[in-house]
Amino acid sequence: MITPRIDSRAASGLWPQKPRIAAVLASAVAALALTGCAGWEYRENVCSSGEYPVLAVGSTGSACVSDKEEPSAGYARYPEGKVPQEVGDKWDVYWQTHTLDEDGKTVDVP
Repeated sequence: MITPRIDSRAASGLWPQKPRIAAVLASAVAALALTGCAGWEYRENVCSSGEYPVLAVGSTGSACVSDKEEPSAGYARYPEGKVPQEVGDKWDVYWQTHTLDEDGKTVDVP
């Protein structure tokens, strides 16, 4: 008597397709690695959530202060509409060469 063989593999012949699937996946991974995730740009915020940036009076220094606090002595809030939000944005670059004097006027850095 011949005993039927129990085979967990489907009779549709999916096993020969495994090398093709592996080749497609390997190609996709290689393409992603070679493009270096082109088009994705990381932007870093100047301050963390719950903080705002302040400018050191008389210099280009800056700091971050809790939303619940006022700036400490020697620091001032940035003028309205000229607050840097991200590292390297328009206002972050601007304040590298400008500052506020003791009267709150914008001046060039000496």
